[in-house]
Amino acid sequence: MLKVVLIILGTLSLAIGCIGILVPGLPTTPFVLLTAALYIRSSDKLYRMVHESKLFGRMIRDYKEGGGITIARKIYIITLMSAMVAIAVIFFVRNSIADWIVIAAGIAGAVVVGFIVPTAGNDV
Repeated sequence: MLKVVLIILGTLSLAIGCIGILVPGLPTTPFVLLTAALYIRSSDKLYRMVHESKLFGRMIRDYKEGGGITIARKIYIITLMSAMVAIAVIFFVRNSIADWIVIAAGIAGAVVVGFIVPTAGNDV
């Protein structure tokens, strides 16, 4: 039963990561890394599929080789997410509820990148 839950959560995380490719401000890499972590604990076949993927495989391999995301990369990701959230809220979103959803997604992304995804190297 646990494996099924992990597969469902991994697939949901991968879907959010895919949306992040298209939606500025929504991070892709942390969700792909979460997907890999969930799949490796639940399905070798799904893990191999995402690990060998042309679209996502490099993110996972880079993470495994370096042990995390560099501080400079984290700063870049959080800055870009913040800018995209601000642009979306100021120029495109016309509904206050949607504004708060976009802001909440941006904050969640910043927390994931800043505090959950491990930091690699000292390049700042």
